[in-house]
Amino acid sequence: MYILILFIIMLIFILIGLFLLIYSFIGKEKIKLVPKDKNINPCIIIPARDESKVIENLLISITNQTVKIPSENVYIVVESLNDKTCEIAKKYSMNIVLRKDLSLRRKSYAIDDAIKEIMSKKKKYDLYFIFDADNVLDKNYMKHMLESYKKGYQVATGYRNTKNGNSSVVAAASSLTFTMVNTLFNRKKKKKNYAVTVSGTGFYISGEIIEDLKGYPFNSLTEDYEFSLYMVINNISSTYNEDAIFYDEQPTSYEVSKKQRTRWARGYLDTRIKYLNEIREKMYDKDTKNKKAITNEYIGIKPYIFMIIGILIFLFGNMIIIFSDLIIKKKFICNLLAILLTLIAIYIVLMVVTYIMIRSEKNIFGLDKKMKVKAIFYNPIFLLSYIPCVIDAIENPNLGWEKIEHNTNIDTK
Repeated sequence: MYILILFIIMLIFILIGLFLLIYSFIGKEKIKLVPKDKNINPCIIIPARDESKVIENLLISITNQTVKIPSENVYIVVESLNDKTCEIAKKYSMNIVLRKDLSLRRKSYAIDDAIKEIMSKKKKYDLYFIFDADNVLDKNYMKHMLESYKKGYQVATGYRNTKNGNSSVVAAASSLTFTMVNTLFNRKKKKKNYAVTVSGTGFYISGEIIEDLKGYPFNSLTEDYEFSLYMVINNISSTYNEDAIFYDEQPTSYEVSKKQRTRWARGYLDTRIKYLNEIREKMYDKDTKNKKAITNEYIGIKPYIFMIIGILIFLFGNMIIIFSDLIIKKKFICNLLAILLTLIAIYIVLMVVTYIMIRSEKNIFGLDKKMKVKAIFYNPIFLLSYIPCVIDAIENPNLGWEKIEHNTNIDTK
């Protein structure tokens, strides 16, 4: 009887989550794009503290673009002129920007320093591309991204592939996180004309937005998500360009990955707290033009929270019953089986989701067959490990930025 009641409660929470998920994508926004037909003058900003091991790979890929970007339009941000990264920047005749205040340690401050130095020199660019030093660009990346700008999109993000997905199953699973953001969500948002979610790197911002902002004032632990919320609130047109491929290095060890994801979770929480009231006001304002996109962002990850809560109520409820009925052997076995079957069902569902994600990549994703099989079995565990990451993030509100070492280079030809 108790098991049935717990099962019904779990089912109700899961159904509420599914309803919210479907509701968040009901309706399509109408957007007005202003096509650009002039010659485009873009620049590139690369925060690159102690990144001499990998940055040359990125710079070579920039020089090999089918649409050429002048070297004087590339700005590499460092914290010391003794950094070996400076020698590589000079080798390619690219600009070096020296950080102003090293007590401000997040990537967003490096981007802001570069933009303010550009403005101090009275230079203007149509587009500001943001890359991490460990990125590598497909030779047609710029060509495809400039097509998005010509259509009139003020912001666009490219397709994030992996440099080292085959190096460990953790790196493969970490890569699939961005598949969830892009292939499962940004692809849908693009079709609905909702503001896409920018994830860290490989995107551009129009010069008009940068000039209005007078810099890059998004300084949370997840400045990319903060900027994404700013886009929604201000009805900025954005798109996800799957043809604009770039490569990114993923953590190969679980501990490094856990630290990274805990930081993301803390940044997500801080940013939601900062902007949630403004998003709510926009949602109930009759004059809001992009109300469907605002509603989608307001709902956010609530569907998944409801589903997880429902499952946890079922599992922990059964565990309590087990401990209270230890003396009654049959009930103990029955409840234990209920828990095991629920865990197995969750694991199988997540395996299926992982398989769908890998299939949806159409072999672009760079994982060999052996690693794909490993990822299908491991990714459910990796996804469930987000729960302790979120718990750690809640318990540690003062998490700081930590550098992750990058070492992987790939052939850019």
